Amino acid sequence: MEDQMESQKRRQESKDVLISERTGSLGCLGWFIVILSGFFTVLLFPITVWFCLKIVQEYERAVIFRLGRIIDKKPKGPGIFFILPCTDSLIRVDLRTVSFDIPPQEILTKDSVTVSVDGVVYFRVSDPIASVANVTNADFSTRLLAQTTLRNVLGTKNLAEVLSDREGIAHSMQSNLDEATDNWGIKVERVEIKDVKLPFQLQRAMAAEAEAAREARAKVCLMQHTNVLTYSQSLQTAIFTDFMASSLLTGDCSRR
Repeated sequence: MEDQMESQKRRQESKDVLISERTGSLGCLGWFIVILSGFFTVLLFPITVWFCLKIVQEYERAVIFRLGRIIDKKPKGPGIFFILPCTDSLIRVDLRTVSFDIPPQEILTKDSVTVSVDGVVYFRVSDPIASVANVTNADFSTRLLAQTTLRNVLGTKNLAEVLSDREGIAHSMQSNLDEATDNWGIKVERVEIKDVKLPFQLQRAMAAEAEAAREARAKVCLMQHTNVLTYSQSLQTAIFTDFMASSLLTGDCSRR
């Protein structure tokens, strides 16, 4: 627990350093261009107001670049705000949870069995600035990373664990993905293993093994039932014999 807290603290410190580097001074020339843009914006306000006014939805945030630099440590929105034309540009980031299917992956397990496994991943953007500045395409990168993570995790499991411990595999994938995508501003919320497909020959062998096990259990049950019937018949015979013997003895005594 302490190691996880320490690693999260280091990642947060490195993230703050990167953001502070991005939000540095524009320089003399940059400020001159910004002031000039603001002057013309005010001068032509009835026209430029349509270029300055921006609206983002409740589920969106806007990352604003001014002359190529991020102007604030926090994204803008939701709601209405103003930007300077010609010098400011914005990128809208959707904060809603996104789900995608992991394509079926042919994986060799630890005990050298080839299986085809697919799954589904749910993630969302937790840091809009990091998702824009630290990775080219956060969505596509997360999809590729999910495929390689699925291969890496299942490569350390044998077939019995893959078939029986899907929840543990999903949890391990989620923690690995969440840690790897933290610097991208991505939060992996849930991972689910959808289907595990076995080779046809292996399915037939497992079915034959299960059938043999069922037949063995049936034979054991039949033998137990037969033994019970035999014991019951023997007990009835012994009771009848004792009854007849006692009846004969009682008859002899009465005649005497």
